[in-house]
Order: sequence, then structure tokens, then C-alpha cells
Amino acid sequence: MRKQKGYTQADLAERIGIKRAQIGSYEEHRAEPKLETIQKLAYLFGLSLDELINQDLSKDKDSPKVDIEGKTLRILPIVIDQHNQEQISIVPVAARAGYSHGYADPEYIKELPKFNLPLPELYPDRSYRLFQIEGDSMLPIADGSYIICEYVADWRDLKDGESHIIVTKSQGIVYKRIWKEPDHHRLLLRSDNILYDPYHIHIEELVEVWKNLAYLSFDLPDKEDQSKSEIKQLSSIVLQLKKDVDELKQG
Repeated sequence: MRKQKGYTQADLAERIGIKRAQIGSYEEHRAEPKLETIQKLAYLFGLSLDELINQDLSKDKDSPKVDIEGKTLRILPIVIDQHNQEQISIVPVAARAGYSHGYADPEYIKELPKFNLPLPELYPDRSYRLFQIEGDSMLPIADGSYIICEYVADWRDLKDGESHIIVTKSQGIVYKRIWKEPDHHRLLLRSDNILYDPYHIHIEELVEVWKNLAYLSFDLPDKEDQSKSEIKQLSSIVLQLKKDVDELKQG
């Protein structure tokens, strides 16, 4: 892969932040790279970990095939604390654009805010992330709330009607409910707010999928706020019904 890209050993070493001699020792089978180095190599060459580790890339000159079912192992950089416990990385609204490009970059993930959340509902052998959402497409979950998510490694495990954080190639990060299409090549994405139209996305657009477990909000509603929220939702329903009636009349 280094030679195909036209990199010297020094070029490759500089790109992934190690010494040139280490590249030589890997290529001559005198040493094996650490997991963090393997992650950086996979990210640099645009490969999954499965492809980099298990395929003989010297014999396969074609580009890796696109995985449309989520079967292959994807790069999921994580951060651990001094006790070797995985921490939960936080993706605030301000970092959403950066995450859409740096999701597989260990150095980028390392720079995100992170914390530990020792709750019995969160299992130590799974990976979690906290995404902040914006807008009103998923009311009653308020703008600015944080969604606590669990990483979905195999997209065949997606359940219809469940809400997920979805990282896509063209639309960045979206928070929607998912329904699988019969051919398994597309997903239907819906908002809880009926003013937002549902739409389809091809599964090749998916980069990461995170299942919603809970949410954290600092916008605590009082009784008056709750009434306003209910009125707002009812108004949305009325507006949508009026729109549907007008379309029927025109038809």
C-alpha cells in the first residue's frame, strides 16, 4: 500500500507520527505495530481494519469493495483512562462537522471531550458516545440535548422504529428513527416532528450508526413550558393536517 501511494518510508512515518525505522521493521517482519498504529494506517489508506489485517493487499490490486451490510470490521478509535477503562467521547454541536471527517482518526477522537459514566445500564464491553443534537426535528427531545448512544457494529441488527445517531458521507450527523427497506439496501429515516418529511438513504452512505439509549438535557421544563410544548406540537399537527387537506382539494 505504501508503494502504491508513492510514499517513501520517511513519508509514511511522518504521516502517522512514528519513526522511519519502525516502518522498516514492520515491512521486514522484525516487529508488529500497535493497535493505534494499525488504526492510523487503515485510516490513511482508506481501508477497514479487517481488510488491512486479513487480506493480502499485494495480490488484490482492485479497490476494496463497498460493504453494504455492515459485515466488515470498521475503524472505531476509542480513548481509555489510566485504569484501562474505555471513556465516552463527547461530540458537541460545534464538533459535528469535524467528526464527519475525523470519525476514524485516532488523533481527532483523542482531542474530543471525554468522561466516564459508571452506570449499571452501560456495559463495560461496549462502546458509547455522547452526541449533542440541534433543532426541533426530534421533539420532545429539546434542541441542545445530548444523546447517549451505543455503537452498532453490525447494521443487520438495526430494529425498525428505533432512534439512532447516523453518521453519513454526504449529510454528516443526523438523529432519526430508522426503518429498513425490504431489499436491505436503503433505510427510511423519520423525524418525530411530523413537520419534517421522511426520506431514504442508501446504506452505502452510512459511516457509523449509534443506537439511542438515553438523553441528557439541561433544559428542564416547568409546568408552563410543558404546556407550551404541547401546544406547539398540537399546532404542528394542525398545520400538517391543513396542508394535507389543501393538497386533497387541489387534487
